[in-house]
Amino acid sequence: MAVELSAEQIRRVLQGISVPPQPQIMVDLQMEQVMPYPDLKAIARLISQDPGLSGALLKTVNSAFFGLANRIASIQQAVNLLGSNSVINLINAQSIRGELTDAAIVTLNRFWDTAQDVAMACLTVAKRIGYPSPDEAYTLGLFHNCGIPLMLKRFPGYMAVLEEAYASTCAGTRVTDIENRVLNTNHAVVGLFVARSWKLPLHLCDVIANHHNALALFSDELGDGQAKTLLAILKMAEHICACHRLLGDQPEDHEWAVVAQLVLEHVGLSEYDFECMRDSIRELGIG
Repeated sequence: MAVELSAEQIRRVLQGISVPPQPQIMVDLQMEQVMPYPDLKAIARLISQDPGLSGALLKTVNSAFFGLANRIASIQQAVNLLGSNSVINLINAQSIRGELTDAAIVTLNRFWDTAQDVAMACLTVAKRIGYPSPDEAYTLGLFHNCGIPLMLKRFPGYMAVLEEAYASTCAGTRVTDIENRVLNTNHAVVGLFVARSWKLPLHLCDVIANHHNALALFSDELGDGQAKTLLAILKMAEHICACHRLLGDQPEDHEWAVVAQLVLEHVGLSEYDFECMRDSIRELGIG
């Protein structure tokens, strides 16, 4: 049964969320909401393509107002629980918050494009390797870089720093090391706080915080097996989607080269198996 939320309740829950929604997604959602009978599946599909809207939705449904025993990580579940009226109110609230300049939209396109592609790749990889919660892997893929828009907002020259960070991984330096040196923070840490504010499941928050710390996590034999599997799915998806080119403007994926063997060993794939999976996913138009 759907639960009605007032505009004031939505405003309170959304406080602190500032990852802007993608303009075209907002247009498509507004078109859907003026239909006589809005399609919840279509609305969920559109929302699931946008990190800002997805985060706001999950923050709302995981808030104390609902008192759920377990946190929800599925966009479809959240839409079904809220119902069309509350979801439409939430969308309208985000629309007001999400006004962007043309220049900001152009810069953020790199983030939005990779977020959607990596999420789809995570979902597909999770299914291929038999991970029991593929929706959770999708959520991780969509949100893992949710700190980037906030870094862009705070530091206008951030994309240049991010490109330098990706270039430095050829020497074994982590992406986050360069960000920390130049800016005294990094997008993984910021992403952790965003994910916590959205009330994502804690194990997803931990992976978001450590998604550029894969070598240390996979070298720890006593580490959390679920977190390692999710991180392995994410690193494979990032490589498949060539994030090193789209976000880092680098011709080679140096970060993948460092962790590839550990990742594949963890999920039980040979290099040949992974290459076949990578090629078949790319043939689907992902990445």
